[in-house]
Amino acid sequence: MELVIGDYRKSSWSMRPWLVLRHAGAEFTERVVFLDRPETAGQLAAVSPSRQVPALHVEGEVIWDSMAIAVWAAETYPEAKMWPAAAHARWLARSAACEMHSGFVSLRKQCPMDLQLKTTLAPSEDTAKDLRRLVTLWREMRERFGQDGPYLFGAWSMPDAFFTPVATRVRSYSLDLSAHGDEDGAAQAYVDALLAHPDFLEWERRGLAE
Repeated sequence: MELVIGDYRKSSWSMRPWLVLRHAGAEFTERVVFLDRPETAGQLAAVSPSRQVPALHVEGEVIWDSMAIAVWAAETYPEAKMWPAAAHARWLARSAACEMHSGFVSLRKQCPMDLQLKTTLAPSEDTAKDLRRLVTLWREMRERFGQDGPYLFGAWSMPDAFFTPVATRVRSYSLDLSAHGDEDGAAQAYVDALLAHPDFLEWERRGLAE
């Protein structure tokens, strides 16, 4: 099984399924296709039907898209408990992961992931709206379901993989969550927990070395 990913430093889409597969204890190799290079398009065409990363090569098939790979991993490794066990929590965890997968466009565009970057940025109004939504979402899920651990639903689960790249953006661009509704620091504490996870720290180590 081989996971094709983009740069550790920049590919937020690749980080998500990588974290999921690591959490599942899956044995897989990695192939890195560096983005934004003259040879990138040709290399992607050879490994992914969408010509994008990530792509998982497994049992003669290619699964593309980070959400599709994550769902495959949840089905293949049920013992990893990728989703919360309680029904209501599970429904909302799926909603949260899917919202991250398809939304927050302004934040993505104004604050692309770059693990080597440390700067200060004034968010646009659209990005500020994204940040307010993130703070609201994180605080509500933590208050309702986060009693048993530091992650969104207590124990680490699928949404945490999808929000980890966002946590790096908060840090890289010095985004002040308290200015977007995080009065008591609960959202920032969640960001800090994501950035302290051992699997993320391994990904970050590789990204800083690129």
